[in-house]
Amino acid sequence: MPCQVIPFPLTRRVTKVRDVAAKIMDKATDRQAEAYRNQVADGLFRHLAKIGVPEDEQDEQVGAFFTAVELELSRLFDLQDANGETSAY
Repeated sequence: MPCQVIPFPLTRRVTKVRDVAAKIMDKATDRQAEAYRNQVADGLFRHLAKIGVPEDEQDEQVGAFFTAVELELSRLFDLQDANGETSAY
């Protein structure tokens, strides 16, 4: 009997989302930030493939994860602005 693998949603991995957003903010250039995003995405795709998640679901999960990262980045930038700090971006 076939089974369906239901991974814990990547968007609910709040610590991972916050960690990735913080590391992206710390990058000195957009190129470095993009390289880090690609590295994280590759790792997420490899993990999901390893546990048997279909490719279309992998795309959904990783896309949703990076949407959550972007929301966290927005929150962090707003926090910086509220504290009077200047952003490198």
